[in-house]
Amino acid sequence: MSTIDYDVNNTLVQLTMVLKLQQLKRDELPSLSYENLEDFLTEKLWAVRAPSTLHEAADDILNVPANEIVRWLSKRAIIDGSRSQLEDFSDVIGG
Repeated sequence: MSTIDYDVNNTLVQLTMVLKLQQLKRDELPSLSYENLEDFLTEKLWAVRAPSTLHEAADDILNVPANEIVRWLSKRAIIDGSRSQLEDFSDVIGG
């Protein structure tokens, strides 16, 4: 019996991600991108324990709360910002 990798490159996982993304964009996070959701799944949710079956992957995706994504994106932005130089923010601070 062969194993199937249920990561973000699996077509059925991608379909589930698109469905969840549309729900999140409609209800709570209109500016969320597919890449944001994909990064959250791979870097946060599945970094420690990847799903072993399709129904586990779908369950993980469909049960992601919006506030958890926002919290993770905020933390990631702070970390990315701390690694940047002041000149990198010239477009924001008008320089």
